[in-house]
Amino acid sequence: MPAYLVIHSRGQKRDDVLIEGDDITLDIQGGWAVLSDSRGVCLAVPSGQGASIQRVDEEEEPAGSPTALNK
Repeated sequence: MPAYLVIHSRGQKRDDVLIEGDDITLDIQGGWAVLSDSRGVCLAVPSGQGASIQRVDEEEEPAGSPTALNK
């Protein structure tokens, strides 16, 4: 499941936000980072705000792939 972590700069004193869902997409539109799903926009962040956006979902291993064991 796609997930994005929006991290605001410390000077803004805002909480970081985790946006996740089966059909979440990230698009850059006219100076805005826009996170949306099939129902519409979930969050829009202006580029001048100083926030960073990281994709943080865990990739699933394909079925039948070997699992690495650390010793």
